[in-house]
Amino acid sequence: MTETQEYDVVVLGAGPVGENVADRVVAAGLTVAVIESELVGGECSYWACMPSKALLRPVIARADARKVPGLNRAAQGPLDVAAVLAHRDEHVSHWKDDGQVDWLESIGARLFRGHGRLAGDKRVTVDDPDGRRHVLTARHAVAVCTGSRAVLPGLPGMAGAAPWTSREATGAQHAPDRLIVVGGGVVGTEMATAWQALGSRVTMLVRGGGLLPRMEPFVGEHVADALTEAGADIRTHASVSGVERPRAGGPVTVVLDGGERIEADEVLFATGRAPRTDDLGLETVGLEPGSWLSVDDTCRVEGSDWLYAVGDVNHRALLTHQGKYQARIAGAAIGARADGAGLLDTGPWGAHAATADHTAVPQVVFSDPEAAAVGLTLAEAEERGHRVRAVDHDLGAVAGAVLYADGYRGRARMVVDLDREVLLGVTLVGPAVGELLHSATIAVAGEVPLSRLWHAVPSYPTISEVWLRLLEAYRG
Repeated sequence: MTETQEYDVVVLGAGPVGENVADRVVAAGLTVAVIESELVGGECSYWACMPSKALLRPVIARADARKVPGLNRAAQGPLDVAAVLAHRDEHVSHWKDDGQVDWLESIGARLFRGHGRLAGDKRVTVDDPDGRRHVLTARHAVAVCTGSRAVLPGLPGMAGAAPWTSREATGAQHAPDRLIVVGGGVVGTEMATAWQALGSRVTMLVRGGGLLPRMEPFVGEHVADALTEAGADIRTHASVSGVERPRAGGPVTVVLDGGERIEADEVLFATGRAPRTDDLGLETVGLEPGSWLSVDDTCRVEGSDWLYAVGDVNHRALLTHQGKYQARIAGAAIGARADGAGLLDTGPWGAHAATADHTAVPQVVFSDPEAAAVGLTLAEAEERGHRVRAVDHDLGAVAGAVLYADGYRGRARMVVDLDREVLLGVTLVGPAVGELLHSATIAVAGEVPLSRLWHAVPSYPTISEVWLRLLEAYRG
């Protein structure tokens, strides 16, 4: 049985990105259909941001408490693993999406469950669980918001090894005695932090020279030192050549290039992401299945006047908050174009241009210690030809940090454009630095002159006083 229906906008994917596109186009007075093959709320809600941070919050709180006089002795015991996992399960609604479905319906969106595929210009087919095919046509736009998936390397033995990806790592119902983490990026670092604290003996195998290689080098050094102190075994310049698990449910062995063999109960491969575009019918509109989709600053696919790609699929910034930002831009642009606006708003609010993707992408790594960064690193700024200076300060020397915890260790860096005297990037590592990042993001995104930042007075005694120390160091 086939049903044909028409909507102003059709959205493929009901994660946070698709939800925000739908919300914005409905606010613009348009009708919208949203298609989801799994859970409404997407990767972030059930397998990424929410469960990982729910696992990490008790870990970080205990680590902080252990550094506070009068509290440190009480915090020396192990975490209650069952309670932590139950806390995680509550935050993912026990992998049920009733609440998210209710919200989607409350804004007036029509939800179609099933696998959606493009079938030519402004046309999408959906095969639902009951065997019906729905043919949806869009008067104005189709938005691809299908996100990304974990990539597993094609190593010998992988097919029968049952490796963890980020989904298994955030959804596990027990702490393995021994866990190997392959990869030193954000997922690998956060999951190593969580499971080491929950009782696993963690071995990290990092192909490069350190953790978190996309941030300033000192960040990975601080995080690696803390993980090592916690008991993790971090091995850099370690390449995996194969995986073996002779018996389902039994131990897994990872084989390194040099022949060394390491046995564990589980192995997590945190080795990158790929776009979920391989079975979307891209070939019906002249695009390559499985490819990242290049877009302009309104998130409209290059060469199209109706197809949008928002969030991870456009490969601009694989971060939930950045995808939601793009969704607000794309939804506003779709609404404006549907209203016949020839020239989109690029005024002070920049309502139709995702400019932050180029200059001011913020990210927090919820490790112990936390890492936070926005804008360019020193190396990136130099590669782009800017005349820059990096200014560093020891966060542990700031009064607010001294009061926060005994032995507070951290570092802050700002990268200054010497020609304009504005910030191109800020990086911080240390306990609780994630809450400092938005002030840095405002400074970078707003291109606030250092002469004005000098008059943004930080409260005493807070860790934010590092801003004053950085500016003093810059002025000499």
